Amino acid sequence: QTCVVFSEELKCWCRAIIKSIMYCTDHYQTECFLVDYAKYIFVKSKDIRVALEAFMQIPYRAKKCRLYRTKPVTLRIDFCEDTAKIVPAKRWDSAATRYFQNLLK
Repeated sequence: QTCVVFSEELKCWCRAIIKSIMYCTDHYQTECFLVDYAKYIFVKSKDIRVALEAFMQIPYRAKKCRLYRTKPVTLRIDFCEDTAKIVPAKRWDSAATRYFQNLLK
């Protein structure tokens, strides 16, 4: 469900999709995906509102996507032959993930 939530970090009301709801000591906390900022945040239930129809008609600034057919690679270093090659890997390593996030920024 898409609604409007107040983000303490951004200091503004944002459109969000509710992902999960948890009960804390004295209130409910909701995990939300901000559709205009492409980030997940937690908000208190008192900071959630129903969105006006006109507000929901504005196109989202961020979209979830996948990297179709992108395969992980790694750098293989052969110290005996003094060479380095990029080869396919079974999973993404942390360096490749950081590099990709820096490219996106």
